Amino acid sequence: MLWYSVRRFNLFIITLLILTIVGFNILRLDENSSWAVMDFWQGWQIYLTELLQFNFGVNKNGTPIIEELAAVFPATLELVLVAFILSLLVGIPLGTIAGMKQGKWLDTTISFTSMSGYSAPIFWVALLAIMFFSLEFELFPVAGRYDLLYQIDHVTGFALIDAFFAKGQYKAHALQSVIEHMILPCLVLALAPTTQVIRLMRTSVAEVMTQNYIRAARIKGLTQTEIVTQHVLRNAIPPMVPKFGVQLSSMLTLAIITESIFNWPGIGRWLLDALSNQDYVAIQAGVIVVATLVLIANILSDLLGAIVNPLVRKEWYANQ
Repeated sequence: MLWYSVRRFNLFIITLLILTIVGFNILRLDENSSWAVMDFWQGWQIYLTELLQFNFGVNKNGTPIIEELAAVFPATLELVLVAFILSLLVGIPLGTIAGMKQGKWLDTTISFTSMSGYSAPIFWVALLAIMFFSLEFELFPVAGRYDLLYQIDHVTGFALIDAFFAKGQYKAHALQSVIEHMILPCLVLALAPTTQVIRLMRTSVAEVMTQNYIRAARIKGLTQTEIVTQHVLRNAIPPMVPKFGVQLSSMLTLAIITESIFNWPGIGRWLLDALSNQDYVAIQAGVIVVATLVLIANILSDLLGAIVNPLVRKEWYANQ
């Protein structure tokens, strides 16, 4: 496990160094920048030194980028994590049912529904959700993280946590406002990953159902619930953990579209504003941060998958 972790970490470092070259070249696009007149390799080394100190520079308005990232990054992370948990809570049970009922009408219905959800463009689904649930039925707010009527102190940056631990007589109303504002963006962002989780779980469960130990469990007289909890899920989920990590990393990119439509004050909307203003310093910071998050999500899912599924490590060592 140690050597497996070391190899994955080395791959992470190499990919991250290549990523810094991309970020440095973005800075050099501005001909008036001091980075553009430097020697490339010398400037890149200075750029690496600044990144190690978490110094991303300042934007066009003179505001340090790290301060803006501290304000927008938690909003994106909160949105992505809640949507990811929602996709697992919905996708794993539905995928399990589809895998156990393979070829039957229930499997066909779930598979058709998930494929339809995966095929729908996220911006189209977001606009439809706003039109029906916000404008037509007025069930949920159109945009933002919470009503401006409530003052929530920025402590952790996670609105749910800050509202929950806030003080005052309107604490419950503020928390309710946060939840109402989060429902539509989370549902839209979780749509595509949920369909992928359903598909992956269906394939994994269908494969597990053909194994001999499932037949042996039925011969022993175990109930369907016992077979699912003791055998099917315990053997179907571990191989899927790295693939779940891929879905989490993909949600970080989908969040850019979701945030722009729902006016969610996260790093995605902040990055789009930087692109429209041609703020190259902010653009390179956003690219570095988002890509680093994607890399971290992938490597953590690989390591977690190797921990819960020893066959991954054995297969990796066998290919050496």
